[in-house]
Amino acid sequence: MAATLHVLHDDGAAPETAATRARRIASEVVDPELPMVTLAELGVLRGVEVAPDGSVTATMTPTYSGCPAMAEMRATLAARLRTAGYADVRIETVLDPPWTTDWISEEGRRKLAEHGIAPPGPAPRRTGGPVLLDLSPTRRAVPCPRCGSADTEELSRFGATSCRALRRCRSCREPYEHVKEI
Repeated sequence: MAATLHVLHDDGAAPETAATRARRIASEVVDPELPMVTLAELGVLRGVEVAPDGSVTATMTPTYSGCPAMAEMRATLAARLRTAGYADVRIETVLDPPWTTDWISEEGRRKLAEHGIAPPGPAPRRTGGPVLLDLSPTRRAVPCPRCGSADTEELSRFGATSCRALRRCRSCREPYEHVKEI
C-alpha cells in the first residue's frame, strides 16, 4: 500500500498519497524536443509506481527505437522525482506495445496546434509482428495549424527531428512542422 503524505493542501483537500504525488510530478515533465507538451500528454510516460519502501519506478516508451531525446527525458524525469524527495528512482523503458501517435492526448494535440505544429492524424493500423517505421510523406491533407487551410505542401520530409516534416501553407504562406503518424 502506498504511503500517505501528511500534508494538507491549502484548499483543505485530503492528503496526497506518495504515489499520487509522484505521478503528478512526473506528468509535469516536458518533452525536450516539443517543450509545449509534457511526456504524459505525448504518451511517452506510461506509468509511475511507488513501492512500500518509497522507491519510485517510472516507465516510458520511446516514440521510436533510437530516439535521441530518450536519454534527456529519462534524466529530467529522474531528477524531478529526486528533487521532490524520492531518493530511489528507477526509469524503465518499455517497448511493448510500441508507442503510437494515437497516444498523444487531446490536450497535447491542442498544444501542438496552438504552437504552430500540425498534430498527427490517426496512426496506420497495426497487425502482429514488428512495427515498421514509415517516415515517408504523409498521404493525407495536413491542415495548416495557423489558418486551417488544407492547401498545404511538404517542403522537407524531415523537420527538426525525423518524426516531423516541414510543410508550408499555400493560403497563408506560413511554414510549419507536422508530427508524422507513427
